[in-house]
Amino acid sequence: MPAVGGAARRYRAALCLCLRQPDGGGAVCILKLCRVSNKYFNGTVTCADQRFLASKNCNVGSGKHLASPMASLHSRTSSQLLNHAPSLRFHGRRGSRFIVRAAADFYSVLGVSRNSSKSEIKSAYRKLARSYHPDVNKDPGAEQKFKDISNAYEVLSDDEKRAIYDKYGEAGLKGSGMGTGDYSNPFDLFESLFEGFGGMGGMGGGMGGRAARNRPMQGDDEAYNLVLNFKEAVFGVEKEIEITRLEVCNTCDGSGAKPGTKPTTCKTCGGQGQVVSSTRTPLGIFQQVSACNTCGGTGEFSTPCNTCGGDGRVRKTKRISLKVPAGVDSGSRLRVRSEGNAGQRRGPPGDLYVFIDVLSDPVLKRDGTNILCTCKVSYIDAILGTTVKVPTVDGMVDLKIPSGTQPGTTLVMSKKGVPLLGKSNARGDHLVRVQVEIPKRLSNEERKLIEDLANLNKAQTANSRR
Repeated sequence: MPAVGGAARRYRAALCLCLRQPDGGGAVCILKLCRVSNKYFNGTVTCADQRFLASKNCNVGSGKHLASPMASLHSRTSSQLLNHAPSLRFHGRRGSRFIVRAAADFYSVLGVSRNSSKSEIKSAYRKLARSYHPDVNKDPGAEQKFKDISNAYEVLSDDEKRAIYDKYGEAGLKGSGMGTGDYSNPFDLFESLFEGFGGMGGMGGGMGGRAARNRPMQGDDEAYNLVLNFKEAVFGVEKEIEITRLEVCNTCDGSGAKPGTKPTTCKTCGGQGQVVSSTRTPLGIFQQVSACNTCGGTGEFSTPCNTCGGDGRVRKTKRISLKVPAGVDSGSRLRVRSEGNAGQRRGPPGDLYVFIDVLSDPVLKRDGTNILCTCKVSYIDAILGTTVKVPTVDGMVDLKIPSGTQPGTTLVMSKKGVPLLGKSNARGDHLVRVQVEIPKRLSNEERKLIEDLANLNKAQTANSRR
């Protein structure tokens, strides 16, 4: 191996770390490490041969050459593979022992191709950042995913860094002394990109600097279940409901601090709300940003209010008048703006969502904007026709049964149904299904009349066939 000062020593040390990987991992690690050699040694360094890979002993300080001209793995095929392989990422473990694992490809992290434009990369980052920001996504791996996304965008959005990454990978950026960006943590990057786009609607906590973490946050929405009877849902009703929600503390006016006191800057993080821990590795210094445990990420201390305990909000019960429009049904949702929980640090309140549940009627059934019912008539009325009273949402209404009505016939009463939601002057229909009742028992006189009617019908049928 050519002597290239500190670069050669770092390369030998990284190669030794590869050999400490479990079976099968060492070869992959060394293949990925070869791409770094293209920068440090002008493409003259080859990967270790098969006999050296089989060894688990490596003396970093001995100065042995870790490359061999025999059975090189750095063939033309492997070179093509390495040009698209992920770079190396080192994680510290007790003392000077490190474990090496392959980091995800920045393009794969953002879900874009290598020839994507800057606007496409920016669009992909914004979409992923909104989904994985820890203030929105509470999954255990969301924060690490957010950091990976921000790290990838920080490199690919910069033309110079992207060119170095495309050629040498992430290790090339570290080796060049450029780092992976000008930001100290991914939240600063997120805040800078989304600033001026209307914010994230309640995602202020943990985003960037002290001002971002202490900005007012919108309150959570509140839900209420409202039960209505059948006619109340059809025609609408005004209800007075009682809800329990978080309201601004009157003692501290929502600040959370005890009246007469002033907040002090956290000495651990210097008011930043975040602390940075650094780890030195063979390929450079790696930094990790985390929320300050002393102040909980706010960057300051304050004496909590005795009434609200420092939250700035207290839970109270309130009665509000709610106007339910005509035409709602089970599953309908009403939104009452600004009647939800108060926001933190005097932020705007959330909304109240009222979920409707409608009780069923023993006679009337609903099908969208139509109402259904069944009307029973005798076989005599079905033959001769009649007028009957049927129940509707408007009360009892006369319905004419035409002569010769067949069993199962559906009669339509126009515009007697449910008003269209939002258009109370437009209504559905009331559909009446006619059920003809056939008597099971007949008197002697009824039987004789029906038999005479049957004989008459037979005679008419015979005459029609002649």
